[in-house]
Amino acid sequence: MICGRRTRSGTEQPLPPADGTGGPRRPGRAFKKMGLTDDEDIKLMLKGSLLWKIKSPRRAKERLYRLQEDGMTIWFERRFRHARSKQIFSVMHIEGVREGYQSEGLRKYGASFPERHCFTIVFKGKRKNLDLAARGEEDARHWVQGLNKLIARVDTMSQREKLDHWIHDMLRRADKNKDNKMCFREIKNVLRMINVDMNDIYAYKLFKECDRSGDERLEEREVEEFCRRLLRRPELEEIFGRYSGEDCVLSAEELREFLRDQGEEASPRQARAIIHAYELNEKAKQQDLMMLDGFMMYLLSADGDILNQEHTKVHQDMSQPLCHYFISSSHNTYLTDNQIGGTSSTEAYIRAFMKGCRCVELDCWEGSNGEPIIYHGHTLTSKILFRDVIESIRDYAFKQSPYPVILSLENHCGLEQQATMARHMKAILGDMLLTQPLEGQDPKDLPSPEQLKGKVLVKGKKLPDLQHEPRSSGSLSDNEDEEEEEEEEEEEGLQERGSRQSLHSLQEIKPLQAKEASQVAPELSSVVVYCQAVPFPGLAQALRDPRPCEMSSFSERKARKLIREAGKAFVRYNAQQLSRVYPLGLKMNSSNYNPQEMWNAGCQLVALNFQTPGYEMDLNAGRFLGNGRCGYVLKPGFLRSSRGSFGPEAPPGPGQAQHRLVLAIRVITAQQLPKLNAEKRSSIVDPLVRVEIHGVPADCSKKQTQHKLNNGFNPRWEETLTFQLRVPELALVRFVVEDYDSASCNDFVGQFTLPLASVRQGYRHIHLLSKDGASLAPATLFVHVRCERP
Repeated sequence: MICGRRTRSGTEQPLPPADGTGGPRRPGRAFKKMGLTDDEDIKLMLKGSLLWKIKSPRRAKERLYRLQEDGMTIWFERRFRHARSKQIFSVMHIEGVREGYQSEGLRKYGASFPERHCFTIVFKGKRKNLDLAARGEEDARHWVQGLNKLIARVDTMSQREKLDHWIHDMLRRADKNKDNKMCFREIKNVLRMINVDMNDIYAYKLFKECDRSGDERLEEREVEEFCRRLLRRPELEEIFGRYSGEDCVLSAEELREFLRDQGEEASPRQARAIIHAYELNEKAKQQDLMMLDGFMMYLLSADGDILNQEHTKVHQDMSQPLCHYFISSSHNTYLTDNQIGGTSSTEAYIRAFMKGCRCVELDCWEGSNGEPIIYHGHTLTSKILFRDVIESIRDYAFKQSPYPVILSLENHCGLEQQATMARHMKAILGDMLLTQPLEGQDPKDLPSPEQLKGKVLVKGKKLPDLQHEPRSSGSLSDNEDEEEEEEEEEEEGLQERGSRQSLHSLQEIKPLQAKEASQVAPELSSVVVYCQAVPFPGLAQALRDPRPCEMSSFSERKARKLIREAGKAFVRYNAQQLSRVYPLGLKMNSSNYNPQEMWNAGCQLVALNFQTPGYEMDLNAGRFLGNGRCGYVLKPGFLRSSRGSFGPEAPPGPGQAQHRLVLAIRVITAQQLPKLNAEKRSSIVDPLVRVEIHGVPADCSKKQTQHKLNNGFNPRWEETLTFQLRVPELALVRFVVEDYDSASCNDFVGQFTLPLASVRQGYRHIHLLSKDGASLAPATLFVHVRCERP
């Protein structure tokens, strides 16, 4: 017995499903290439295990989980055959695996299972965690270790290997009678699955050419031949032929010529190194020659990615003051859904940190039993303990990035619970929490991200002079602080909708014994050092008497007004002090604003609802894609000067004229585009590609290709889209693939956004992402990029 639940004997094996679906089979050829078939952990996963899925105190279900023979998907069903529910998920969609009670779900509901039996699968995007418990510690260890090995292997797979796995998975799914042979009807099913509407006559001709045995069935080798023909890349063959000539082989010198045309200087030694890294034919490699397959491997590798691979590491100067950086920032971080009735969760903080977020928000209210809570005040959102959030911050703040984290406190607690907040932060965070100015540094100046590595900073109100303040409470004379401003805007939003929606019940919900937010406990004030929250004094006074360690918050509406009425002065203000911008409180569905207009003015902490996907979050991900995704991006020089004349809304003057660029993007082809409606077997994508430029108003532009009918497998365009850029340093480039029939619904097949500064010229591939930022591998775009001075 485990936890009062009846189990089978330890020697009894899980039963395979009645129809054989998902049953144990020999690993496929694609899986064998991964080199993990003899691994003990993988062997157990292929065999399958009965695992408890934990969702609530009374909702733990035992199901059979098994790694499929492709090595890339996990199949599971309910234990009882009469109530079987078969589902799968891909290893590619797993972000990580946590052992023990390291998820909110297991901490709440996993107590009836031994901790060493428990583990959590964390998915990319918005999919909820999967909390599992094995029958024994050994089973749990095998699954955790095995999943981590598969995740690591997937991360190192080439695009060709991902394609190989993808097409073999489609073939497996189309092989209905599981005889490892494919009739023409099954081949047609494959074509529909991979999103291509191929003419029956041409498809049958291709089928017959591969049917060497002539028995109207394609066996393993014949199926592989069919796949190879499907995976042909004529556009890459054309490029290869252009440089290789009639002998269809690239010499090291011809490869150097190609690289020079790409905008990359390469020595003969570097060209030979590329050949030895990617060429598949040993004889060609020995003679420093590259054949077509090796050339394709190179173009589809990280070296052919549109993202400059140097920018996947921290490469910028990290020794400048904090105010000289854009800082990835989250609003209402605790929410997993909307701000009226959504769920609050510590997992939301973990996901934000794993996306590189460096500033998170904590809305703190009075809780029962003397424990502060976090939730969206006066609403139906659920509540979580302040202490639990701080523990999550301790455990995950520096997993993705070593640079400082800012805790933006919106404080609605009384003095006693404020003191409790301070005690929790000091006890849980320990040395991580910055409580004193750095030694050897002027306490009035902002330090750099480099100096603050591994540190947690608190943004909150600071008492004027603690040295002369009595032990009793302190207060701030100005009642119009940022928290009250934010709360007022939210209440405005509720009132504006009061005539249309019944929100009286929401307004009646009051936090337990909430005190005036103008009172500040000395204990909480003492942990505020460099991010002292103050009311905005106005641009004139702030520029006349700059105080770098003080910062103000602005609603998106107030920030826009400052940009519109005094843009140049606002840029100079942001060159010396930190500013935080947050969404209007009346956005009840937690929608976002366009962050680009705030970055144009040099605002550092442009806070967005990370739980709400959309183009705004795509832009945020693109802005912080470079510099190693560390959450800090150095602002352009003209946004760091306190004496500059840059206007965020006005076209650049003569001083910026030399920075202008002409960007030409030739959209060539796409591969393996997913369907928008996967449930509808007959649906085929009619794709078009839209390229968007987001920057200063004069640069913002959108252009798109024609759509291609019924082809999501390998559509080809050969269309060039050209853009004139005046301030390229601020520009983001967003690639969007849409289905022509769904374009008016703001729905898209996939997208990818990156800073223009990180774009590499030449022939490049682009890995597409889903709406929530998860990989759509092997879906790609192939383009040619050219940047020139006018």
